Amino acid sequence: MKSPVETEIKLAISGVDEGRALLRRQRFRVSRPRVFERNLVLDDSRGSLRKRGMLLRVRGAGKTVTCTFKGPEIPGRLKRRKETEFEASELGACLAVFEALGYREAFRYEKYRTEFSRDGEDGIATLDETPIGVYLELEGPARWIDRTAKALGFSRDSYITASYGRLYFAWCKASGVEPAGMTF
Repeated sequence: MKSPVETEIKLAISGVDEGRALLRRQRFRVSRPRVFERNLVLDDSRGSLRKRGMLLRVRGAGKTVTCTFKGPEIPGRLKRRKETEFEASELGACLAVFEALGYREAFRYEKYRTEFSRDGEDGIATLDETPIGVYLELEGPARWIDRTAKALGFSRDSYITASYGRLYFAWCKASGVEPAGMTF
């Protein structure tokens, strides 16, 4: 089975109201209401997944628990990675299985996410409220991302391909804050 490739970018915006207004003007509608997400990035004691550019994440979003594996980034102007994910029935049990295999929490990040879509289109837009700022995330085919970002008023120079972890550590460095986890 071939893993699907996730293609996405982030766009920094000034706030939730700006994001909602931009999306509304482009006829996006809420496809999944705002939900609090707790994202736990797992790794072994040597950090071997991080060192190989891989990510193992367990996400709790409302009553939904999603386990995700992301492969190394595929070079290009958009963020692209092979991604495999599945839903689990219970967060604690899922974490216990991974811990028994040697994977423990290495980093935690939280956000509020609202998902938007337009009828007949393959891509989705999310409005992510994080402790370090508000971002629009566009995920879908590369042409859709470029076309949608432009329609929203963003140039390719605005594209952010860094993970929330990388953004958080850069924010900590710039703010003179000791990293502890991107939590509210």
